[in-house]
Amino acid sequence: MTAPIVIAGAGPTGLMLAAELGLAGVPIVLLERRTEVPNWSQTFGFHASSMAAFRQRDLDRFDGVAQFPSFDWGFPGLSNREREKFPIVFPQRRVEKLLAERVAELGVETRRGHEVAGATQDDDGVTVTVLGPDGEYEVRGSYLVGCDGGRSVVRRAAGIEFPGTEATLTGRTGDVEIINEEYRNGLTSPFFPGGLAATVRNPDDPSLSRATVVEFQKPTISNDEPLTAEEFAAAFQRISGVELKIRRAPWLTRFGDATRLAERYRNGRIFLAGDSAHIHLASAGQGLNTGIQDAMNLGWKLAAAVRGWAPADLLDSYHAERHPIGREVTVYPRVQMALLHPADKAGPLRDFISSLTRFDEVADYLVGRATGLGIRYAMTYGGEPAPEHPLLGLRAPDLEITTAAGPTGVSRLLTKGRGVLLTAGDEPAGRADLSGWRDRLDVVRFEPTSELDAAAVLIRPDGYVAFVDRAGADHEGLYAALTTWFGEAA
Repeated sequence: MTAPIVIAGAGPTGLMLAAELGLAGVPIVLLERRTEVPNWSQTFGFHASSMAAFRQRDLDRFDGVAQFPSFDWGFPGLSNREREKFPIVFPQRRVEKLLAERVAELGVETRRGHEVAGATQDDDGVTVTVLGPDGEYEVRGSYLVGCDGGRSVVRRAAGIEFPGTEATLTGRTGDVEIINEEYRNGLTSPFFPGGLAATVRNPDDPSLSRATVVEFQKPTISNDEPLTAEEFAAAFQRISGVELKIRRAPWLTRFGDATRLAERYRNGRIFLAGDSAHIHLASAGQGLNTGIQDAMNLGWKLAAAVRGWAPADLLDSYHAERHPIGREVTVYPRVQMALLHPADKAGPLRDFISSLTRFDEVADYLVGRATGLGIRYAMTYGGEPAPEHPLLGLRAPDLEITTAAGPTGVSRLLTKGRGVLLTAGDEPAGRADLSGWRDRLDVVRFEPTSELDAAAVLIRPDGYVAFVDRAGADHEGLYAALTTWFGEAA
């Protein structure tokens, strides 16, 4: 196909998807109603799974950043986990700026100030109606991906239902300059009988604090109504008893805990990713980071379809793999709130779970689920699961290996966005006939190492391990995995 892929929305999800497709050399039109990257950040938390994805694309610009505070939610067992698994403070504004620069480097056509108003699809493509600075026009694409948020126009145009629950609490947050200095960087505790209240120094502007207050009651004011500093300060005092004296408030917004998950992530040639597919209570960057993982999963699959080598069900695997993750992500913030309110019931529950987190397996499971590092995709070939291995279905660890070109990290082998087959020395996997996949797969010989208990490891372009062979002699299994994820040999 020569028609571009159209992406609606240039937030973190849309930018990440555009970067993935641009890396694959696929033509794109990226549409965004905002005229520029915002100068405020919805969240400061950047998860380990997203850091791993950025390393795989040579986007890791994390020098000098701090770890995200209070990630352990007061559970001692979680504080003992490996600190590199915890989120870092990397504000959303910086994420978008970094991705916007990458998209520009790749020559992606980005139209800011252009908003998707509707779309219709047929067997050959999608016609997208756009409202631009000079009026309404249409753009034709081979596929359309909605990364346009919880009120997604693309989702409605695709006829995809968005079931879930309405908001049960009222949240307010923003960047404010606080006059009373003792409250600029935190309270003694954020937990109160009627809600939550917290402040933290803004990493983008030390003169400001990110202040947040949550009231455990249903919203009485629409989120569309402008939020004033007076309303914010009054709510903060109601919950915490603290009178915040605010000099200025460059950015304020309301939020709730409405929780919704799209019934499908795909309808024909229209796909959903990020908040268009799932919304929930804002919680340490869960939404941003899940959207980045959606984009990583979908990007290489769409590129394969456009290039003509995608297996028949490759695009369907996007929903199959990411929809269950979306369901988990919408559950997790609700669990967090259940551990806070009502206090008379939540207190004993928190104490009980806190005792469980002292067990390593429980703590590892909770950290893995919260960070996305625990995601494991099912790898089944010919109706049978692939041979078991601890790495199978997980994101490939960034191990140091020695190749013919010298020492390198596994992540650095994925910067081109292609599949990678690691084969140890002169093991038989290195003698398999791989010529038909060389246009989409890099074969890398490495020196055997005890850290990688395998002679052959097949890694998908999104960094997930699709096949592992300890002996390197299972050519039949390797060919099945290659055909499933990389199509028939050319």
